[in-house]
Amino acid sequence: MRCETPSSVLRDWTPADAPALARHADNPAVACHMRDAFPHPYTRRDAETFIAMATHTPSALMLAIEVDGEAVGGIGIHPLLDVYRGTAEIGYWLSEEYRGRGIATDAVRAVVPLAFDLFPIVRLQAGIFENNPASMRVLEKCGFIREAAHKSAVTKDGVVMDEYLYVLLTPASVRRGPRPSSG
Repeated sequence: MRCETPSSVLRDWTPADAPALARHADNPAVACHMRDAFPHPYTRRDAETFIAMATHTPSALMLAIEVDGEAVGGIGIHPLLDVYRGTAEIGYWLSEEYRGRGIATDAVRAVVPLAFDLFPIVRLQAGIFENNPASMRVLEKCGFIREAAHKSAVTKDGVVMDEYLYVLLTPASVRRGPRPSSG
């Protein structure tokens, strides 16, 4: 898949992205906002393992964010299961040196319609750690609303933090309540 935004190209990961991925992801300023599955330090082997998984997981959409011909971040849509099957989670990260240019906002804006087109969902959500107000602003600029504050919900690097849940619903998913019967 390939999708051009005003500031980047969103595209499938390739094995050739491993050196750039390892270089841009190996940063505590990136890792501090990510779940623990995103390692720090982030090695070339971690990059190769992620790319292999990203290119062989048809149940999710995982794309590289490319700027100036190099993968400098990632964005993904992960459908949830069981009673949450109408919901998907969006996640993204960007190299510290590329922040503040609207790249993440452009990427989220481009991926949102893809999420609703590719997956049978009515709800897209993101959990953001309290230490990441920039990511909260990205979501708000893209039409997400803060639905909940989960108090002391995450522990990252030994620090207990709140997590804010941001949500975007499809217009058709807005519930109008029960319809009156006609008989």
